[in-house]
Amino acid sequence: MDSAAGSASASRWESHRRAFEAYLRGLTFSDERRLAGLVEAMRYAMLAGGKRVRPTLCMECAWVFGADPERVLPSAAAIELIHTYSLIHDDLPAMDDDDYRRGQPTTHKKYGEAMAILAGDAFFGEALTLITVHQKGTCEQVVEVVRELADSTGVAGMVGGQVMDMDHTGVGAGTDPETLFMIHKYKTGALIKSSARIGAILAGVGEEEQAAISEYASELGLCFQIVDDVLNATATTAELGKSAGSDAEQGKATFVGVFGLEGARQEADASVERALAALERVHGETSGLREMALFVRHRGS
Repeated sequence: MDSAAGSASASRWESHRRAFEAYLRGLTFSDERRLAGLVEAMRYAMLAGGKRVRPTLCMECAWVFGADPERVLPSAAAIELIHTYSLIHDDLPAMDDDDYRRGQPTTHKKYGEAMAILAGDAFFGEALTLITVHQKGTCEQVVEVVRELADSTGVAGMVGGQVMDMDHTGVGAGTDPETLFMIHKYKTGALIKSSARIGAILAGVGEEEQAAISEYASELGLCFQIVDDVLNATATTAELGKSAGSDAEQGKATFVGVFGLEGARQEADASVERALAALERVHGETSGLREMALFVRHRGS
């Protein structure tokens, strides 16, 4: 990728992010004073920062296939609300028991466990409202977006992956590679894949293009998780914004635990190569998606 293309795609990603952050800040959910505490907890969690990989990926995929990125903002925000709900619940004492997220106290540390659980629950309903009420598109497209998001967050997606992850906590390095890949295909990869597919669906592309972008995003999600595992093992708490070394302490099933540090890095390299190969089948300007893959692979380096 030449420097001009790199500069253009970097500028576009930043434009996506600015538009998305502005849209997210505009979500207030309710002006009922009796619900002010719930709204405060929800906005605390969703405005805490983060890389916004999923919503901006949705916007970039819409752009690649010829749609206005801002047209998909309701669905992009719905994706981020679902992701935020998963982080709130993952941090709870019954799961990963984390005190910090994105450099600040986790939602349950700030507002209590009951409010954290309810804030997460509320995000799911608000996500569906964003899509079904505010997302422009054909009826078929809107229904497909809902189906896509439901599939990626349910039993065969994010929640199922979390259950398998919990089942293998304490097993750690004893987890077989097939199970490890399945855990993270569900827990992390499914929502990242849906983020790309939703952008493509709302841009109106056919099955062939959807299949290629799905393969790209699946590998992107895998790489994202592998790099997370590497950073948890090598970075500091200050660098991560959450507890470093927690995976090893809890005996989590991780790529570092199963493959070793160097083996995990090799798996990340392989997943990026597969993601970039999938882009060769996408008819459009994919330099931004290539840049995203390389960013995910080398973040924290």
